[in-house]
Amino acid sequence: MARKRRPLSPEDEDLWRRVAKTATPLRPDTRQPLIQTPPTRLTKPPADAKSDFTPAPFRLGGRANPTRPHDLAPSVAEQLDAAPLRMDKKTFQRLKRGKSRPEARLDLHGMTLDQAQGALFDFIPSARSRGLRLVLVITGKGRNRDRGGPIPERMGVLRHQVPRWLGGPVLSAMVQQVTPAHPSHGGSGALYVYLRR
Repeated sequence: MARKRRPLSPEDEDLWRRVAKTATPLRPDTRQPLIQTPPTRLTKPPADAKSDFTPAPFRLGGRANPTRPHDLAPSVAEQLDAAPLRMDKKTFQRLKRGKSRPEARLDLHGMTLDQAQGALFDFIPSARSRGLRLVLVITGKGRNRDRGGPIPERMGVLRHQVPRWLGGPVLSAMVQQVTPAHPSHGGSGALYVYLRR
């Protein structure tokens, strides 16, 4: 284990400067500064500074009552709704109403992240090479694993990860639009993937 270096006192710095002036460097072009300035320290705000934040009363041993359920990431629907529309508006409306029928589907239930990623990265190029335009990817809604601990646990890992893979550098060139499926095709546990021609 390395020892911590203590900072030099002003007397030590003065002595080091005097000795360093008498030394001849071996490689004059690679010299580094002898004394580095210490980092600036953060100072406390003045005592009269006021803050708008007032913590809620808390009793030792009590449970926190969050105002809304927490998740480690925004919902998939929020992410996909915020994405820009990259397809024909009329076709998109038919898709959202469940009027369009998927030409193929991939069910990722029960798969690990590695298995699901491999299956998705095989399925999308294969569907595009066959000339398909609309495919359904079933991720499932995920189990509620949050056991009330201090660190929230993500619900539906595949549900959060699949849109990222579809928008990543490998598949984004093949995918035109991703949107949550209509309830008749799986609702929030499935995604419509509209492929490019």
